[in-house]
Amino acid sequence: MIGIVDYGMGNLFSVSKALERIGVPYIISESPEELNETKGLILPGVGSFKDAMALLKEKKLDEFLYAYVDSGRPLLGICLGMQLLFQESEENGRTHGLGLLRGRVVRIPADSGDKVKVPHMGWNQLAFHQQSPVLHRVEEGFVYFVHSYYVEGIDREALLASTVYSVEIPAVVGKSNVFGMQFHPEKSSRVGMQLLTNFAKAMEQSGAIL
Repeated sequence: MIGIVDYGMGNLFSVSKALERIGVPYIISESPEELNETKGLILPGVGSFKDAMALLKEKKLDEFLYAYVDSGRPLLGICLGMQLLFQESEENGRTHGLGLLRGRVVRIPADSGDKVKVPHMGWNQLAFHQQSPVLHRVEEGFVYFVHSYYVEGIDREALLASTVYSVEIPAVVGKSNVFGMQFHPEKSSRVGMQLLTNFAKAMEQSGAIL
């Protein structure tokens, strides 16, 4: 069973509906005790990095997430949830993140000469950089983005796939049992459903002892 972390800023409905479509059981909870009974976690997110981190700390979910990852079970951050996995963000002033992956969240530059609009909203194509279980049977297709900030300074070995929108944007990241997707897989048609299916399979094969 997958746990969807409800800390007050997640796109819970669309993520849960996507899991229903691929036949994966889930719970939605803010309770560390309930979430600790799951084999994998999804950390969704829409909104401000600073507000999201404040809510995670208020509910002591940050401490829980560290212990959960240490147990060997997989964690997937989606959109803002992915950004929270990194060290810090410049959005609304410098804010420390969970620090599970190395990198810094900064605003997408809009003045590179390409006349791109921020936020980055719509379909964009993935380019793969290395193999990973979460990319199994996934084509370098188009996925759906909605974001104004992206991660820079990421470890290259953690960069699984990227897209280009003014700059190279890490789109799928992964290191050990921590994964992130900057786009919305639950809104990304067949490609997104395969990515979520792969995460569920990684969850079942993690071998973590509950």
